[in-house]
Amino acid sequence: MSTTLIIILAIAAALVLWGIGVQNKLVQSDELCNNALKQINVQQVSRYDALQALVKLTREYASYESETLQKVIEMRRITASPNPTVEDINANEAALQAMSAKLIAVAEQYPDLKANQTYQQTMADIKQYEENVRLARMTFNDTVTRYNNQVRMFPGSVVAGILGFAKREYLAEDASKKDYPVI
Repeated sequence: MSTTLIIILAIAAALVLWGIGVQNKLVQSDELCNNALKQINVQQVSRYDALQALVKLTREYASYESETLQKVIEMRRITASPNPTVEDINANEAALQAMSAKLIAVAEQYPDLKANQTYQQTMADIKQYEENVRLARMTFNDTVTRYNNQVRMFPGSVVAGILGFAKREYLAEDASKKDYPVI
């Protein structure tokens, strides 16, 4: 074999190894994005469960508010998506916020309920879940930023384009959150 052929084969092998390395990093980053999105869904399900406990407690005080409470119960099937998308997460978030606000309004009508220790603990749990969801959303957006940088920056963008890795969507912050009632 000639020296030129050996050099060409070495360069080709280096390029293939580099491409494999870039592909592995892209797959790893993509999986981190998927994991972060599912973590948000897990936190939303936990928050839903706390809301469900609040519904049961509130039901004792507000039997005529059954429509609002029934809507919270129906949220379970929406929230427990096995493969959530960014759109699913945003829809879940909006629905959970609306239900939380309705439950708070119902509770405001019943001073005995607000003084109940179980109610107070459940509200504290919901507040913690709200914080967990906020942190999980931030983690997802940070993970998407790292992934999108790998997909869009040269020379990784060449491999990403060839292998079909596309830029991912960020979770948008809901503008109405600024007016969201404090739990």
